[in-house]
Amino acid sequence: MIRPSIRLACARLCRVATVAVSSLAALSLPISPAVAQEQVPPAPTLEPSAPVPAAPVFPKPEPANFTAPLPTKETVNAFLEASWGYDETRVWQVQAIMKTPVEGISKVVVFLGDKTGKQKPQALQFFALPDGKHIIAGDEILYFGEHPFAESREKLAKLADGPYRGSASKDLEMVEFADFQCPHCKEAQANMEKLAVDFPKARIVFQNSPIPAIHPQAVNAAAYGVCVAKQGGSTAFFQYASAVFDGQDGLNSADGATLTLNSAVTKAGLEPAKVAACAATPETRATVDASAKLSADLGVASVPTLMINGRQVPANAPYDTLKKIVEYQVKLDGVGN
Repeated sequence: MIRPSIRLACARLCRVATVAVSSLAALSLPISPAVAQEQVPPAPTLEPSAPVPAAPVFPKPEPANFTAPLPTKETVNAFLEASWGYDETRVWQVQAIMKTPVEGISKVVVFLGDKTGKQKPQALQFFALPDGKHIIAGDEILYFGEHPFAESREKLAKLADGPYRGSASKDLEMVEFADFQCPHCKEAQANMEKLAVDFPKARIVFQNSPIPAIHPQAVNAAAYGVCVAKQGGSTAFFQYASAVFDGQDGLNSADGATLTLNSAVTKAGLEPAKVAACAATPETRATVDASAKLSADLGVASVPTLMINGRQVPANAPYDTLKKIVEYQVKLDGVGN
């Protein structure tokens, strides 16, 4: 669910950003050529009569297109390896690193394809900022460098304080940002259950990221969840969360929300009256707000989002792809799974 405060008025462009920009940032899904070409200039293509090759053939880079001293081609390749390396069929070539009229900002052009030849080569571009740690891709400011997820990982290790299941260790930490009234978040729960089984050594954290502008009961559901975790611990919270998602349609009205949340609290083994009283306190609302702020500070533009040791991916991505990304991040970070 895309946050309305960011892109509600441009739903079609949201889809472009999700597919094309996330191929630089989260990189959880294969690029759709038809969409990506709306976002960036297309790479040179073969003549219509030519056979499709088994692998893309990129034009030879021109030395004249490497006019900026930074970032280096090695840094760009390391960034792309960290971002795209989970996909063994993906290949790329750094085509240009050029100066721009703004001192210290470089334009980077990358040609992208896949070894099967099923997708036409694409040209992706982004702007590297002077700090060496960020890029602008589309309308997003993203982390950059040889270890692009390290800063987010560190921030999550300090500030992701929601209920969790699995390991107490943060060597492999998966943080789910979700909204109880978001249908896509409900769909993502099947993935979260599978991840818990396939990665028993992971710490899987739930962080509230409600969108009250389109989900008026989401903040209240989040507040109830905070109090369930406070009064019953993480086990009770995940029982509550499962019940709320199962009964999500009940959140469509204020009266229905009260019944749904109270029922979920009961299923978690707690007393609805005590949880409701706790949920109404300023302290609890401040906790929900802090979690939402963490989401915003990390650049989470839509829910459900899963951050895997700082790497941002859609939590409702196809599970096989999601699992592959987790396994690759484990390898990158040198941790057990």
